[in-house]
Amino acid sequence: MSRSFRLTRRAQDSLTDIARWTIDRFGPRQAEIYEAELLDRCRAIVAGTAHSRSCAALVDGESDLRYVRAGEHFLVFLDRPDAVIVVDVLHARSDLPRHLAALSALTGLEGQGG
Repeated sequence: MSRSFRLTRRAQDSLTDIARWTIDRFGPRQAEIYEAELLDRCRAIVAGTAHSRSCAALVDGESDLRYVRAGEHFLVFLDRPDAVIVVDVLHARSDLPRHLAALSALTGLEGQGG
């Protein structure tokens, strides 16, 4: 069975917000291009070709969350043996440590093994 990626509801909502913002500023074609870029990055994570970092250094305590830059955003994800679970998509200018701490607390990810 091959690995795949899936988006949480939070990540789906973030992508929808990103698409709406991009359509408003740059038009629908650019929104399609950027969404494809983000999803290609998800596939690169699954393939092991995207250089990601552990969120543990940015979050108090342990965290299984990882992140990778994708355009003007960070894809925050869990890397599991059977799938990559994209937890959220955060803008690169966001307060990444604060958002990661909130994501860890919301999803109870601290200290969970993979």
